[in-house]
Amino acid sequence: MQDREITVAIIGFGRMGRCYLSALHQSPNYRVTHIFDPSAECRERASRLAPEATIDESEEQALDAPDVEVVCLCALADVRPRQIMRAVAAGKHVITEKPIADTVERERELVALADDAASRGIFLTVNMYLLNSWYHHEMRRIVDSGELGELAIMRICHMTPGLAPGEGHEAEGPSFHDCGMHYVGLARFLAKSEYKTWHAQALRMWSWKDPWWLQVHGTMQNGIVFDITQGFVYGQMSKDQTHNSYVELIGTQGFCRMTHDFKTAVIDLHGVNVTEHIERPHGGKNIDVIVGQMAQSITSGQRCPDMPHFRDSAIASAMAWRMLDDARAHEMPAIGTIDELEAIRQRRRNLKDGYGLLPRHNKNV
Repeated sequence: MQDREITVAIIGFGRMGRCYLSALHQSPNYRVTHIFDPSAECRERASRLAPEATIDESEEQALDAPDVEVVCLCALADVRPRQIMRAVAAGKHVITEKPIADTVERERELVALADDAASRGIFLTVNMYLLNSWYHHEMRRIVDSGELGELAIMRICHMTPGLAPGEGHEAEGPSFHDCGMHYVGLARFLAKSEYKTWHAQALRMWSWKDPWWLQVHGTMQNGIVFDITQGFVYGQMSKDQTHNSYVELIGTQGFCRMTHDFKTAVIDLHGVNVTEHIERPHGGKNIDVIVGQMAQSITSGQRCPDMPHFRDSAIASAMAWRMLDDARAHEMPAIGTIDELEAIRQRRRNLKDGYGLLPRHNKNV
């Protein structure tokens, strides 16, 4: 793709920081020069996994380093605004996890910053990975082909055992914001339309202060109706854990649906002229895709058209918060006990393989 390597700093070396390092190491386009994390344990792990990098004692050293062209921001949402602003002030391109900030107001400010940075040739993107998933692009292509007739109904579900309440990520909000904003953004992507109306119902599982399951339905501005179900509530204490994840697009004449097991994604199309079964590797968080898009953008000097914008994340985040607010305006039952929740947390502390486990379970990775 290019004659030189792009130099990168990773800020935050928990689970996602390690995902970025793996993708960057596999790409011929990058060289990781700096890694920062406030945790001594994470810094020690970084020194083992990236001996070529400088392990910085402060984030400022990594953000300001003159030999760094791109920064990957993998810490939590409450620290991202200052990191993004500092990186842009230093003229660096940015790849960040979502949400881009911990409040809607700060997200708006960062969207404006990204627009200004773009005018100066600085690229900022956010890992809205569902917008980079091959299967969702394929589903949008199917809609455009006319095989479904006119798209009318979108049904999206993502339920796993997942992150338990109180385990972390408080800056990212309850599960429907932390995770669910991906699916709010996905519905907008598939419909090619903004939201118009919505009604949400939530449940405070295990009597936790915030809802940990939410279902919302409504309409898009172009008339398509949607429902989204998300929750980290799917068999937390089951002997053998599993999940339920699908996207279903129903048109006036045909339909297609996607399911996955986090290893393989499958699309079944029942169209007007075509019945097709498409099966490919799932792709995970698509970190390889987003770092490839950034490399393409830097090399060409033109933003890769598929690379997600800060605006995509900010709109999805704001809508997820509004849907949570709508749920709180209705009766929000509390079912289960705090004792059950503590048993779930204890089990997850000892799990070696599971859904959304925290980094301490993978100290040797």
